[in-house]
Amino acid sequence: MAINVNTVYQTVLLILNKEQRGYMTPAEFNKIGTQVQLEIFEKYFEDLNQQLRVQQTDTDYADRVANLDEKISIFKTFGDAVYNNTTPTNTYFTLPTTDGYGATVSFYRLGTVTYDNEVELQRLQRGEFTYIDKSPITKPSIDWPVYLYENQKLFVKPTTIISNIQVDYVRKPNNVVWGFTTGNLGQYIYNKNTYDATTQPNGSVQFELHESEQTEVILKILIYAGIVIRDPQIVQIAAQQVQAEEINKKS
Repeated sequence: MAINVNTVYQTVLLILNKEQRGYMTPAEFNKIGTQVQLEIFEKYFEDLNQQLRVQQTDTDYADRVANLDEKISIFKTFGDAVYNNTTPTNTYFTLPTTDGYGATVSFYRLGTVTYDNEVELQRLQRGEFTYIDKSPITKPSIDWPVYLYENQKLFVKPTTIISNIQVDYVRKPNNVVWGFTTGNLGQYIYNKNTYDATTQPNGSVQFELHESEQTEVILKILIYAGIVIRDPQIVQIAAQQVQAEEINKKS
């Protein structure tokens, strides 16, 4: 389950208002919430790299690599790359903007590339890709295709492959939105309906992070809130809590 955007916003407001320290508007919250979600999301990959270097426990639910992969899996998806031969001498495939589930997505990190859902392509650097055709032994074929990934484009060899290239990848989280309507007294009323530009322009977009991240989301938003309302004490307290959380995760 996702983290409820209304729960986070109301908790942040409660903490800020407890000692009359200030207020955060929905527009400010949406921008800060989106930034915080992206920061936590991007840190998953750094943390995963660190955890892969150390021995993991076999105890259920305590394997940190498995737990991180579970958090990242929320954003894992797949789709078909699109062939582009506008310039016949420089053909390539563009990355999918709509995934296999029919959702419009923003690409973040490339995973496995396959041909015809069966053959995995080997990824090469430019030097290798340029000269790999020179030798009959290394020359790519339908059974052993290769690709170069540059400028968010896939250059595939052999060039006879012009379709059926699939990619597994990680997408970016969607922007957070606390949607609302305005009441008779000018108050903000939370709109729990899912945002849709056509049918629900005032709807909401939930945090997509794993629910275990709710505490860190709130603390990080409070850090930014302290900057917005110019209250260094909030920044200091929230930063200390975030640091304690980080130490606990890695110890």
